[in-house]
Amino acid sequence: MPAKPEPKSCSLSTPPPSPWWTPHVHADRRPLLLARARIKSAIRSFLEGRGFIEVETGCLQVSPGNEAHLHAFETEMVGTDLARVPRYLHTSPEFAMKKLIAAGERRIFTFAPVFRNRERGPLHAPEFTMLEWYRAGEGSETLWEDCIAFLRLAAEVTGRTEWDWRGRVCDVTRTYDFTSLDQAFLQMAGVALDETYSADAVDRDGLAQRAQAAGFTVNADDSWSDIFSKVLTESIEPHLGSLRPELLHDYPTHEAALARRVQDYPQLGERFELYVCGVELANGFGELTDPDEQRCRLVAQMDLKQQLYGERYPIDEDFLAALAHMRPASGCALGFDRLVMLATGASNLDQVIWTPQAPV
Repeated sequence: MPAKPEPKSCSLSTPPPSPWWTPHVHADRRPLLLARARIKSAIRSFLEGRGFIEVETGCLQVSPGNEAHLHAFETEMVGTDLARVPRYLHTSPEFAMKKLIAAGERRIFTFAPVFRNRERGPLHAPEFTMLEWYRAGEGSETLWEDCIAFLRLAAEVTGRTEWDWRGRVCDVTRTYDFTSLDQAFLQMAGVALDETYSADAVDRDGLAQRAQAAGFTVNADDSWSDIFSKVLTESIEPHLGSLRPELLHDYPTHEAALARRVQDYPQLGERFELYVCGVELANGFGELTDPDEQRCRLVAQMDLKQQLYGERYPIDEDFLAALAHMRPASGCALGFDRLVMLATGASNLDQVIWTPQAPV
C-alpha cells in the first residue's frame, strides 16, 4: 500500500509588505509626499525672505560628528595612487555649516541628507533629511521663534492645526511653552538634577540615589549620562509638547557638547530642544566657538564612545581650526521628516520619505 501523503499545513504566513515603489503603495503615499514638497517650499520661502542663503554641504566627511551615542556609516576614499583613507557619511551638516559661518556667511540653511546607523523605527530612519540653519551674531532664542514659525507654516500647508502622536494632541497654533531642564526633572520626575552636576564634574552616585528614590531602576554600570537619559525618556519627554509646542532649555554642559556656556551659569550649556506631542523635533545651540574647550569636549565624547561601544571617530581638525575664526552664532537642526509626519498625520517616517530604505 502506498504511503499516505503528508497533510498540507493550513497555517497562513503573512506576505511581506509591498515595496514603496509598487503603484498602489505609492498612490497611497503620494498625497503625503506632495505635502512634504509644499512644506519644504514654504520653509524655504520663509528663510529666503529673511535674508538666508541655501547652501549644500558635502555628505562625505573626515569625521561624521563626535556624539558618543550616534553611530555612523564608514567607507573608504581611494586616491589616484590607490591609497585608501577612511571617510564617513555625516550624521549632521553641523561641522560644515560652522565652517561656512567662519568663512563669513551670516544666515544660511540647508535641507541635508544625513545618515545614522543603528537607527530604525517609526521615528528613526538610517537616512533622513535635516533642516539646519544658522544666524551669526544672534542669540539662540531667535531660533525658538523660527521653530514655531515652521510649525505654523506646516499647519497652513496641510490644514491641520491639531497634531497627534500616540494619543497626545498638540495645537501648534497655541503660544509655545518653555521649561528649563532642571525644572522638568524636578516637576515631572521628582529628581533634583541640578544637585548632581557642576561646571566641571557630575555626581553619578548622587543622581543614582535621587533617581532610585523617585522609583527609577538604576544598574550598577549606568553612568551619569545613562541615568539622565533614562529619566528624560521615561518620565519627561513623553509629556512635552502636549496641548501646545514646548521648548526644553538650558542643559548641563555635559549634555551640550557643542553649546557655549550660559552667561553667569557656567554649569549650563545654551541648548534647547523643541517638542510636539512628546516627539523631539529640533535641537538648537548658542554655538561654542572656543576651539580648545571644543576639543576637550569632543575628546571626552569619544572617550565615552570607546568605553561604551569600543570605537571612536576622528576629530575634524579643520573644524577646530575654523572655530578660531567663527563669529558668535546660533544654530538649530530640525528633523524635517518628523515635522512632515506630524503635520500630515502619517504614522511613521517611511510614509513621508520619497524613497525609504527597505528594512534589514
